[in-house]
Amino acid sequence: MVQFVVDVLIRAVDLALIAIGLSSVYSLIRFPNVALVQYATTGALLALGLQMAGLPLVVAAIVACALVGIIAVVLNVVVFERLLRAGSAIAMIGSLALSMVFSAIFLVTAGPRPKRFELEINPPLRFLGARLTEHQLISVGISVLAIAVFALILFRTDLGRCMRATATNSVLASATGIDTRKVTNTVVFLSGVMAGLGGIGLSVKGEMSAQLGLDMLLPVFAAAIVGGLGNALGAAVGAVVIAAAETMVTNVNFGPLFGETVLFIPAAYATAASFLLLVVVLLIKPYGLFVAEVKRG
Repeated sequence: MVQFVVDVLIRAVDLALIAIGLSSVYSLIRFPNVALVQYATTGALLALGLQMAGLPLVVAAIVACALVGIIAVVLNVVVFERLLRAGSAIAMIGSLALSMVFSAIFLVTAGPRPKRFELEINPPLRFLGARLTEHQLISVGISVLAIAVFALILFRTDLGRCMRATATNSVLASATGIDTRKVTNTVVFLSGVMAGLGGIGLSVKGEMSAQLGLDMLLPVFAAAIVGGLGNALGAAVGAVVIAAAETMVTNVNFGPLFGETVLFIPAAYATAASFLLLVVVLLIKPYGLFVAEVKRG
C-alpha cells in the first residue's frame, strides 16, 4: 500500500506541474493550449543540451525552465494573441498545429531515440517498505515546492489578486488599472516554467524522447478537466486522481478476481483507465471536481 501511494505521488507531481500551467493560462485566455505539453519536452531537451555543454544539472534545469518561460511568452504574443482575435476555437487548432511543429523540430534536432541525463547511480532508498530512488525523491520534493510557491503567488501576492480579477472580468480589471496583458504574459511565463520543470522531472526519473509531450497530452488534459479546467489548484487534485487510476491499472494484481495467480493489465491501458475515470467524473460533475468556469461579465 505504501508503495502504491509513493508511485501515485511520483506520477502525480509531474502531471500536476503541467496541468496547473494549462489551467492557469486557460483561466485567463479561455482556450486550452495544446502546445503547452510540448514545453515540457522543450525544457527536458534544453536541460540535457546544457548539461552536455558542461553545466551542472541544477543550473541547466534553472536556465532551461527560464528559457521555456520566455519561449511561451513569445509564442503567446506572436501567435496566440493574433489567433484569439478569430476566436478560441481557431486558437486551439493553431496550438495543435504548433504542437505538431514542435514534434517535427524535436525529431530533427534530437532524433527518435530516447535519451537520459547523466546521473549518478545509487541504490534505491526504502521508506516504510516502499522503494524509491534518490533522484525520484529530489524530483518530487522540487515539484511539490514549485506547486507550493505557485499557490503562494496565487493567493498571497498582488500578481495573484490581479490574475484572479482578470480571470473573473478582464474588462473590469482593466478599467480598475490592472495591466491585463502584462498579467496574462506573466502567468504564461510561469506556466512555461512549470511545464519545463515537469518535463525535466519526468526525464530525471526515466528517459526523454521527442514524443514526451504527446505522451503527456492526454493525461495532462484529463487531470486539468477532472480538477476543473480553469482551476489551477484543482488541476493538482485532478493529477492525483488520474495518477491513482493509472497506477492502479498497471500495479494491481487482478489475478485473484479471475481465478489466476498473477494477472496484470498491460501498461498501454493506463491512459484508457484515466479517461474512463474522466468520463465517470464528468457524468457526475460536468465541470470537474471543482468549479472551473469563472463567469465573465
